[in-house]
Amino acid sequence: MDRIKQLQVFYYQKKVGTLALYQEHLIAFAYDDEWIKSGFSISPFSLPLEKRVFIPRRDPFDGLFGVFADSLPDGWGRFLVDRLMLQNHTDPATVGNLNRLAIVGSSGMGALTYRPEIQMESAGSMMELDQIAVECEKMMQTDYSDDLDKLFQMGASSGGARPKILTEIEGEPWIIKFPSGDDREDIGQQEYAYSLCAKACGIEMEETRLFSSKRCAGYFGTRRFDRRKEGDSWSRVHMLSVSAVLETSHRIPNLDYHLLMKLTLELTKDFTEILKLYRLMCFNVFAHNRDDHAKNFSYLYQEEEGWKISPAYDLTYSNSIGGEHATTINGEGACPQMDDLLAVAAQIGIRKVQAVKIASGIKECVYDMLGEYLSKTR
Repeated sequence: MDRIKQLQVFYYQKKVGTLALYQEHLIAFAYDDEWIKSGFSISPFSLPLEKRVFIPRRDPFDGLFGVFADSLPDGWGRFLVDRLMLQNHTDPATVGNLNRLAIVGSSGMGALTYRPEIQMESAGSMMELDQIAVECEKMMQTDYSDDLDKLFQMGASSGGARPKILTEIEGEPWIIKFPSGDDREDIGQQEYAYSLCAKACGIEMEETRLFSSKRCAGYFGTRRFDRRKEGDSWSRVHMLSVSAVLETSHRIPNLDYHLLMKLTLELTKDFTEILKLYRLMCFNVFAHNRDDHAKNFSYLYQEEEGWKISPAYDLTYSNSIGGEHATTINGEGACPQMDDLLAVAAQIGIRKVQAVKIASGIKECVYDMLGEYLSKTR
């Protein structure tokens, strides 16, 4: 695979700017002149809309700015890409981030696309969900699958640790997840139950479903929130994770909800978004969703609305390092209490009576709807 030294970044058909290799390991970026006149900052703190060459740090994204690192698959998606490279006699360790972005091309999450695009082998036919699950298990256990091309086509652009595919259901863009080696047997059913509870708690989520299986209780699926219905078609929506906007690795638990509140208010200028985040924080605490790291919070940008918090995602019973929350609540990660939730609310300006009402309602809803899962997993 020839080493790419320059890529063009696009938003729909508009050129956003150029990425170029700098000093062999950094990926510099500059906005296109026309984009500066009529576009928007794709990462408000790191890449303000101005004419200059932006140079990233080496860490935490291996010489990339966070907004472009968001386009790269991680976890399962990167695993598939690397295995297909090996099948094609290419050492993944020698493939730089510009080449990896070119492999993503127009297939990634969010709205940004990259040219020129590297086409890797793919197959057009779809497999049954149970068959996909079997091949995912085989890949995790043996690093081999007869259907690697199909798995790559369906899941190579995805993030997160669990195997998943990006697909269409009744003409709509969906993500369907499959169990990893460490998951409970009923993980799909559990995540679906969590999604229903979150919605009952007033938390915004995209439509979710439990897809049937002959092998397990079912596979969890959710409609994609980085796509928006416009007439008879679906358009892409620009997204930015907290990890990207703050240029910090999601693998390091270094955030607190105090910081997330301030960031959300600064970015959105909308206190309604603060209340959304407060509800999600309360849900994460009471439902024991502790894998609340910096990539599990995102913002969406739409030109007529500006920045908004994305619908919630990846909600299920989970732990982070040491069994604690990846994002602490008023400094507490191991055993946050109601007082910690109220302290976060008070500092950002949520009235105490409102904060207590929201938190108490969510606590009651969670224990009523998810009590079975919370008791099983303790």
